Formats: sequence, C-alpha cells, structure tokens
Amino acid sequence: MHGLSRAEHRVLIIDDHVLFAESLELALSLEGYDVRRLELPEEGGSMATLRSLALRANPRTVILDLDLGRFGDGVNLVAPLARAHVNVVVVTASQELGRWGECMRLGARKVLTKSGALQQALSTVRRLHQGLPVTTREELESLLDAWSHQSRVDDDIRRRLDRLTPRERQVLGALIEGRTVRAISQESVVSEATVRTQVKSILNKLEVSSQLAAVGMANQIGWRVGA
Repeated sequence: MHGLSRAEHRVLIIDDHVLFAESLELALSLEGYDVRRLELPEEGGSMATLRSLALRANPRTVILDLDLGRFGDGVNLVAPLARAHVNVVVVTASQELGRWGECMRLGARKVLTKSGALQQALSTVRRLHQGLPVTTREELESLLDAWSHQSRVDDDIRRRLDRLTPRERQVLGALIEGRTVRAISQESVVSEATVRTQVKSILNKLEVSSQLAAVGMANQIGWRVGA
C-alpha cells in the first residue's frame, strides 16, 4: 500500500442504512479518500448482483454491513471480495462472535460493532492505507475459536433437525410461521390431538422443552422446510 495516495485509495461502502453510510462517506472523503457508496438496486437484484457491482467498482477497501435487508447476509460477499485482494472491513450490529469469526475465516481484515463504528472504521482505513495490521493475533485466534465452537453447535442442531419426518418438518415450518396447533390441525384436516403428538415428537427429537425453543433452534441456523 506504500506509495499510494489517499486519493488513489478507493473505499466502497456497502450498507443499506443510509444515515450511517452517508456519515462514513463524508468522514472518509474529508480525509482525502476516493469514497463511493454502492447503490443498492431498489427492485430486483440479488447477492450475485451486489457482488458483481462491488467488484466492478474496483475498490481497495470495502466497508461491509452484514445486514443487507432483502439481499440477505453480507457474509456471502466476504470471500469473493477477499479473493480479489480487497480489504474487507465488516461492520455489524450482531454481537455473535461466531459470525465475526466466520467473516475473519473467509478473509475479512477486521470486524467492527455498528455502535461507535464510525471512528473505528476511519482508524481502520487509515491503518490499512499505511500497510499496518488492524487485528492482533490474539483477537484473530479468539474469533476463529468462537466460529469453530458455533459451527459445532450449528452442526449438532442440523443433526437433530435431520431426525424429523417430512410431516414433522411441515409442522415445525408452520410453528416458525407463527401458526397455532389449532390452525395447523384445521389446515391439515387432522385432530388437534394428532398435531400435539407430532409437536411432542419434534420437541423430543430436538431435545428441547418448548415450541419456542424449537423455533429458536431452527431460526438459529436459518432452517426452512424443504431447505
């Protein structure tokens, strides 16, 4: 990075939270960087569209929010950007260190929490521009350990969900959508007692004690019927 002026250091901001993105754009521009915000398509488009637009912008550094609304999880952009030798700085409201670790494993240079991220992002871009490290070895190892632990937990959840029969998967899907036992029984044209038996079987196989816990477990790994 040495010898590159700030005006030649292009920073691309990928964030659907306009106020934060605009504040960051202004602050970095005032420091002399070539800053651009990725214009997210108002209609249509996909994560592949964002990936293509980001790479076409030819940035040196990307500041990436993980929550990209209807486009999904920004973690899907980390690896392709990193492979293109882009410095990926993740900003996220998530406090899940396993997710942070996943980003680092995929090639991100730094993960910042959204609260107070503005000053931290400025400092990180400065250090990247100067060719300085932005993450300590201890921080990296800690985040990778968190990712490894979370991966084991998620794999265990998937194993439990795989025990469900096709019918039990349908019932769990209905519970995730917020339907009651009565509603499920009416839609399926079976008795409430039958649905309760199916729910009990789901709880036993998932090794949880409540419908809420079962739904939370499925949501934790983004499980959906037929996925």
